[in-house]
Amino acid sequence: MSHHPDALEILGMISTNYASETHAPTGPQIDPSYTAAFALAHEQAGFDRILIGYHSAAPDGFQVAAYVAQHTTRLKILLAHRPGVIQPTVAARQLATLDQFSGGRLAVHIISGGSDAEQQRDGDFLTKDERYARTDDYLDVVKKTWTQTIPFDHDGPYYQVRDSVSGVKPLQKPHIPIFFGGASDAAVRVAGRHAETYAFFGETLEQTAEIIGRVRASAAANGRPAPRFSVSFRPILGRTEAEAWSRAEHILAEATAIKDGGASLFRRGGTQSEGARRLLETAAGGKVRDKRLWTEIAKLTGAPGNSTSLVGTGDQVVDALLDYYDLGIRTFLFRGFDPLEDAIDYGRNLLPKLRAAVAEREQPLAVAAE
Repeated sequence: MSHHPDALEILGMISTNYASETHAPTGPQIDPSYTAAFALAHEQAGFDRILIGYHSAAPDGFQVAAYVAQHTTRLKILLAHRPGVIQPTVAARQLATLDQFSGGRLAVHIISGGSDAEQQRDGDFLTKDERYARTDDYLDVVKKTWTQTIPFDHDGPYYQVRDSVSGVKPLQKPHIPIFFGGASDAAVRVAGRHAETYAFFGETLEQTAEIIGRVRASAAANGRPAPRFSVSFRPILGRTEAEAWSRAEHILAEATAIKDGGASLFRRGGTQSEGARRLLETAAGGKVRDKRLWTEIAKLTGAPGNSTSLVGTGDQVVDALLDYYDLGIRTFLFRGFDPLEDAIDYGRNLLPKLRAAVAEREQPLAVAAE
């Protein structure tokens, strides 16, 4: 895939066992053969990159990423990473090593953490604003470790390093791409300094335009070009619009039954996440926003993550996605409620249509530019 700043990039997300809001996990938390099959399904479906998430109870993402890289050839990886758990020089070497072994297929998604309870499970007791200040300092050290060829000292508010130099550098130059998440004012300030792609959840078009404006202003204030923008959805497709909405109602019924059964997915503790608060605000505005943005799962779950859907036929969902594209979104993350089956289905009925629609939209511009 080209690294042109306007190139469309389509992401998926994988896990190490079969689970979602509508499928209570069963069996071991790590199922190697399923993990490999899930990654390959994304590669064959034409996804550019897959996200490996981070949670205090989850398998180690570095090892999941290494395993996925071994079982795929083209698929890129986006590894969620939470600053503060390990030293930044160590993280930088781990990431650079993974970039080398994967043939330059790695990007890192920096998440500072939206829940105090979740942080404390890993022994982190900083406040939310302090976590973002630490992330800022952490990324300064990581980037120095990746790029500096002579030993450096670092004296920051959270990290001090003496005479440090890494023998391993990322394969990608100048360094591994940095995705960044977080919608609070503190997060947006740090995003303006470090984000190359700024990622957020599927909100209304009005909310989307507002956060894009805030992040662009923050980047400009730091003398940096605006980052790319990535938005996440849970598309629900049907052969007809009626079939898609019927499927959405079925998904809501299944998720409600699992929630009422006390599934662990819904027991993640309170969140101070601004992204979650914004999704709940989206949901408070109605079950369906804009053309077909369905908010019921966000409302049911308390929006701990990517939980809003675009519902319709493949063509209708693409039409809705183009509204986000027109706001400047160039990266889309799609994850289904039937994770493996939906990844395959998106490869047939969503990704090719979206790529064709974007190419058609860009063609007159390319001709005009000649």
